[in-house]
Amino acid sequence: MAKFYERVFGRAPDMTEGEWAGWQVGSGFFSVGEHSEMKGESKEGGRVMFNLETTEVEDEFKRISKIEGIKIIKEPYEMGGMEIATFADPDGNYFQLMSPWGDEIDEKVTLPH
Repeated sequence: MAKFYERVFGRAPDMTEGEWAGWQVGSGFFSVGEHSEMKGESKEGGRVMFNLETTEVEDEFKRISKIEGIKIIKEPYEMGGMEIATFADPDGNYFQLMSPWGDEIDEKVTLPH
């Protein structure tokens, strides 16, 4: 999964340790790794979903859509004044691109790549 998310973020991980890798994403930290009791594809990929904020949902959607192993769950759409797009990674875990939360956006927000 580290190689997959390296393509999503467009850069090498900020941290690697054994089978784990992680990226600083805004004020949060995203990590992936092997779990001794979990194997294979997620049985319920939408049960837990994380969001990646960007003012460039359409452009990032087009870029990420080309990554090998990606599954498009929902193309960009508008909901409550926000633009959202949903993907599944190769293990079936869902993640979304979405407009930044809040009323005013002072600057362009892009994924770290």
